[in-house]
Amino acid sequence: MAGKPPPWLKPAVDYGPLAVFFIAYWWRDLWAATVALMAATAVALALSLAIERRVPILPLITAAVVGVFGGLTLWLHDETFIKMKPTIVQAIMGSILLGGLAVGRPLLKPLMETAWPMREEGWRQLTWRFAVFFLAMAALNEVVWRTQSTGVWVNFKVFGIMALTAVFMIAQWPLLKRHATEDPAAGADRT
Repeated sequence: MAGKPPPWLKPAVDYGPLAVFFIAYWWRDLWAATVALMAATAVALALSLAIERRVPILPLITAAVVGVFGGLTLWLHDETFIKMKPTIVQAIMGSILLGGLAVGRPLLKPLMETAWPMREEGWRQLTWRFAVFFLAMAALNEVVWRTQSTGVWVNFKVFGIMALTAVFMIAQWPLLKRHATEDPAAGADRT
């Protein structure tokens, strides 16, 4: 497809499977929600491929983890695996960002520089903050699923993680403003 994808596509791919998981859990149970999550994730990836002719890397990683841990949940009839899925995804993302920083590449820059043009130092700081945030969220998911009921964990997974992510993103605004450039090309000139 030539041109810009429809504005509904990214939210549908990013949040559609989560909404389906939540509805299926409250309608039936965790097992039905796991099946629904796996199916909705596959549909979201197929939709992205059909419309954009590509599959974004983060939804692809998430889909792989959903497939493995959802499959283990259903096969072994053990909810531990699906509850660990957010931990694994968040830990992978945090580790990838830290790995990029270790080799001198703030990996958020190529993903977000058109939306947030910044100087290199800003990208390094933002990447570090995101990496720490993802690792903290992985640890928090572990605490919640290990100490709370399944219902509390489902609400945390759907609403708590989203709310904490929104608060984290808002808290980054001063850093974005402090390191902002006029355009993405300017970031390379000022380092």
